Amino acid sequence: MSDLRPRSRSIDGIARHGQLRRSRPAATVLKFVGAALAVVAVSAASVAGIAVTQITNNIKSVALPGETQGPPPDLGSFDGGFNMLIVGSDTRAGQGAQFGKDDGVLNDVTMLVHVSEDQSNAVAVSIPRDMVVPIPACPREDGKGNYNSMTAQPINNTLAYGGLACTVLTVETLTGLDIPFAALITFQGVIQMSTAVGGVPVCINGPLTDKYSGISLPKAGTYTLAGADALAFLRSRHGVGDGSDLGRISSQQVFLSSLVRTVKSNDTLTNFTKLYGIATAASQNMTLSNSLKNVNTMASLALVLKGIPLDRITFVQYPSTTGVGGVYSGKVAPLKDIATALFAKIKADEPFSLDSGTGRGSVTDPSAAPAPSASAAPAPSASASASTPPVDALTGVLGQTAADYTCSKVNN
Repeated sequence: MSDLRPRSRSIDGIARHGQLRRSRPAATVLKFVGAALAVVAVSAASVAGIAVTQITNNIKSVALPGETQGPPPDLGSFDGGFNMLIVGSDTRAGQGAQFGKDDGVLNDVTMLVHVSEDQSNAVAVSIPRDMVVPIPACPREDGKGNYNSMTAQPINNTLAYGGLACTVLTVETLTGLDIPFAALITFQGVIQMSTAVGGVPVCINGPLTDKYSGISLPKAGTYTLAGADALAFLRSRHGVGDGSDLGRISSQQVFLSSLVRTVKSNDTLTNFTKLYGIATAASQNMTLSNSLKNVNTMASLALVLKGIPLDRITFVQYPSTTGVGGVYSGKVAPLKDIATALFAKIKADEPFSLDSGTGRGSVTDPSAAPAPSASAAPAPSASASASTPPVDALTGVLGQTAADYTCSKVNN
């Protein structure tokens, strides 16, 4: 700490040996408090400035096809809806010896997040990694031409074929939605971010063991998972549901809905250390589209999501099934009619409900009785109800909201 004692030299305008006017105790206290507050304010601003600079310097980014960059929004001023693709990579490069050596780079997770134009609701669509889809002609990473298009490939090949831009293009082709924002996260990103939030409570309905992912939870109950345990849970395929990729998706949605509840809690949103830890972990372990790399843009999108009630954040699985032959043999086939109905609702920003269950890898938690959301709207009057159109149930679409308490269903 620097020495704050008075120096011996003269100060202009004050004689060293002159008699100083006696100050009033109250005024002295107020001056001291004012000075202290000024120091705290300047220190906080300096720390925030350093934090933003460090986070910005960590960010790696790539261009998306046709991407144009306008000025970033002012903090908190993002208008309208948006689409963002979140991709989880299984790359072993730089992730640690515990994950072994593998030169492949596949997208283990491909999740499209859509926020409505009025910012009142959000839908996150998880696309099975083994689902067979057409892959369009993707731009080469060096900018010199395109890779050839392909008619039927598992979607998890897109990351290796043409990077994050290729995964975005493929999902745009599949859904008919423009995707201006994208983010790719690695194993270490999941480990560090789950630790930064203080762990995520996850319920299971029995003993969960998967030697392939490394998860080992001895009995039914709720566990707070962080670090490598959180990653092992999310990667578990053989330990949940029917052992398929579809079972893993609904199990992942148990984690994701709990993660949203955790991040939206006051304990996280008012804790600078946690927020800084989350931002640092993200910036060190994610690759962002150029459109997303500005800190103001990231924070503005996060503030939009923060304001959406839990019961209006819906996680769904892209309509699909297993057991189909031909090009889908041993893989996942899309259910095109149901998918068309789902994305018609999403494009039109029309609300919908789910009546087909949570999926193969999860069940409703019978012991959970969450309190009503403070952000939930009051019950409408009879006259308002009469004028409000009914919400359609999308039969065949599996999922849950962030307000639903569910448990992963173990594979016995």
